[in-house]
Amino acid sequence: MDLVQMQKSLQDYTKSLFLEGILDSQFLQLQQLQDESNPDFVSQVVTLFFQDSDRILNDLSLSLGQQVVDFKKVDPHVHQLKGSSSSIGAQRVKNACVVFRNFCEQQNVEACHRCLQQVKQEYYLVRNRLETLFKLEQQIVASGGMIPAVELGF
Repeated sequence: MDLVQMQKSLQDYTKSLFLEGILDSQFLQLQQLQDESNPDFVSQVVTLFFQDSDRILNDLSLSLGQQVVDFKKVDPHVHQLKGSSSSIGAQRVKNACVVFRNFCEQQNVEACHRCLQQVKQEYYLVRNRLETLFKLEQQIVASGGMIPAVELGF
């Protein structure tokens, strides 16, 4: 695949992430903070998000696995994951966390277990898609190209 085709593939792939609701405009704002002085800014921020999310999801699994669930421990984790997913534009993760928090407030253990599975599903989806996005970007840069700006236009 030549450079122009790779750039077109990247643009199309990025657009699909927005059309599928996986990312929102916050991700574009994050990209605007990246420049020549810090060319890996977005991938570094997203990598930190992945590390934090993995830890939070593990903590949530442990907390919800207790005989008696302490919702005073569960809710702050869900709140933190909601905030961090919102800050990188991971819209579907954030939305799943909103539902999760509502069930935490109701102290509905069964619904919280279902929500945790939904949050994990959305998290692994966005993680996989962003890792693919970064690989496409790396291929373009390795070929001597520039990362094209994404024009959403929808």
